[in-house]
Formats: sequence, structure tokens, C-alpha cells
Amino acid sequence: MSSLDLTDHFLIAMPGMMDPIFSKCLLYICEHHEQGALGVVVNRPIAMNLATLLSELGMEASSPESENIPIYFGGPVEMERGFILHEPVGQWQSTISVTQNMGLTTSRDILESLGKDMQPEHVLIALGYSGWAPGQLEHELSQNAWLTTKASLGVIFETPPEERLPATLRMMGIDWAQLSESAGHG
Repeated sequence: MSSLDLTDHFLIAMPGMMDPIFSKCLLYICEHHEQGALGVVVNRPIAMNLATLLSELGMEASSPESENIPIYFGGPVEMERGFILHEPVGQWQSTISVTQNMGLTTSRDILESLGKDMQPEHVLIALGYSGWAPGQLEHELSQNAWLTTKASLGVIFETPPEERLPATLRMMGIDWAQLSESAGHG
């Protein structure tokens, strides 16, 4: 029996999602295996930018562009901790290789690289993550809480945050208004 692996996939909260934290949410799944799943919300910037975050960490912004780099709500778990999605994977102290090209890093060294020649080509910085215990995500999927599709790095790194969910649905040939709050089981 093969197990479901949604690593490098998007989760789209269905219209009937009762949890307000995840309503109209687009999540990128970084890890999914028998121990559970870990993902980062990619369409919810918060009222903070990279310059402010670095200042709060006692670090100096090495580039004036840091004021234009938003910080995202990654999920309700460990919201005081940073999770950086990036391409390419690179050599950082604490990185999960999601794919050959995409990494998730939690170590300070990647923040120190931003604005310098050694920084990753693309980054999305989030506070917190979304996590599921073993079998929990599979149960939520069976309850039609989420729609899944293969992730697109273009959506994550090249699409404005407010357009990421609609862009993903368009790639699937779906209009948000067409999604039902409930689904039938035959």
C-alpha cells in the first residue's frame, strides 16, 4: 500500500473551511510523510517587512530593498520562529530540501545572506508554520477541507500575494465561485 505524499504541492482551503486561520488560504507543503506534514501559508503577508524583522532580531538590513520584502503568516505553529522558503536550496545550517530546487531554512545564516551576493535567488519569509500530526492531513482531505495540486514556484515567487490563490485555481481550470462548500461522497 502506497502512502500519500503531498510534498511540493499546494493545499487550497475549500470554501467550507470552518477554521478562520485557514479560510481562503494557499499552503505550500514542505514535508509530508508518516510522521505528519509541515507547510507554509504563501498568500498572507503580515504588517511587517524584512527590515523590521531584522531590526527586532538585532541584525542590520544590508539593503534598502529590505523594506519592500514582506513577511508572511506561515501558520499558527511556532509563530515567533522564521521559516524561509527559498530557491535554490543552497548550503545553510538548518535546511529541509523540499525538492532539488526548493528549500525551507530556519537558521539565522540565511537571513544574514539577504542583500548580499550569496543570498538565494528567490525567498519567501514566514513567521510560523502549519503542521499536521500523523494521519491528520489525510483525514482533513477525506473531509473535503482542502483541494490539492502540484505547486508552482512561479506562483510562490513571481505572483503578487493576493493573486496566488486565484492563479493556482486558474491553473487547475477552476473559478473560486464554482467551488462548493460541501461535496458529495458516492
